[in-house]
Amino acid sequence: MFNRRSWKLAASVVTSLLLLSGCGLFQKDDAVKEIDPPQDVSYLKDGQSLQEVTKENEGKQEKEKATETVKRELYLIDKNGFVVPQTVELPKTQAVAKQVLEYLVEDGPVSEILPNGFRAVLPAGTTVLGTKLEKDGTLIADFSPEFAHYKPEDEKKILQAITWTLTQFDNVKRVKIRINGYDQDVMPVNKTPIQGGVSRADGINIEANGVNDITNTHPVTVYFVTQQGNETYYVPVTRRVSNKEKDNITAAVNELIKGPDYGSGLVSSFQPDTKLLEKPKYEDGKVTLNFNEAIYGSNKKNVIADDVLNCLVLSLTEQKGVESVAITVNGKANLVREDGKPLAKPVTRPENVNTGRF
Repeated sequence: MFNRRSWKLAASVVTSLLLLSGCGLFQKDDAVKEIDPPQDVSYLKDGQSLQEVTKENEGKQEKEKATETVKRELYLIDKNGFVVPQTVELPKTQAVAKQVLEYLVEDGPVSEILPNGFRAVLPAGTTVLGTKLEKDGTLIADFSPEFAHYKPEDEKKILQAITWTLTQFDNVKRVKIRINGYDQDVMPVNKTPIQGGVSRADGINIEANGVNDITNTHPVTVYFVTQQGNETYYVPVTRRVSNKEKDNITAAVNELIKGPDYGSGLVSSFQPDTKLLEKPKYEDGKVTLNFNEAIYGSNKKNVIADDVLNCLVLSLTEQKGVESVAITVNGKANLVREDGKPLAKPVTRPENVNTGRF
């Protein structure tokens, strides 16, 4: 028989075995893993109060929020004097209209992210006093008096840059300008009329060369290509076309084929003998264009150049109701892009223009 001492010894051995088993001694392949401390738990350092830790954590959270960015289009002036969209990363904010305007100010926050060869459009020292969006889609932008301190030749560029930067937002249709709280009927230097507000329909980088009677014309905006160093980007240009041309899609294609003005610094990848073989077809937001083989240019058969495709898509989606573009040649859709990928589906407008890549 076991005495009391023997029972104590046996119990001790059994207990030890159970404890060893619990620590994994008898487990085959399951290793003990270190568990990360909970991420929302703060640990006090020696001599540190709970209030100090809370304040420190709040600061970290604010810093993390401040680093969140979103892509926005800023309309800036390039080396050739064109107003051009450039997509940049801006800190995320609720006051988006006020923010993009602040990034148009010379010597302002845009200075740190300006692309080579570009400059901001609003005079240095200009303060955005506020913005207000009305129910009809009109956005009122209120500037400090420094807004009026610009060169006369920059007036229309400033107006276009403000308008096109703000109308990148779907709910903004028109823009009105105030200075120090007062509505402006004209721009302050060259007196360009702005009483009813300005929209994209008023154009950008406007060309009126060879137009004798503006009253019998209407605007069409198309995109051409230019280059700054190794960077290729797209420039919107508004031209006046005859009111006899009722189809703005056809008018835009013809202007692209005609190409940019000589000496403008812009180029076109369209061959001059490129033609539409029939009237563009429009259905549910999609436009289908049927070209002759000159659309290939110097490329191999069935290959559509990137610049040709991009200029078409950017230009035609400026038209109301156009969401995508499909291309055929002699009625056939067996086309490919420069990278060899099939051009099987209609192409939609990119969310942002001139991002470094289309």
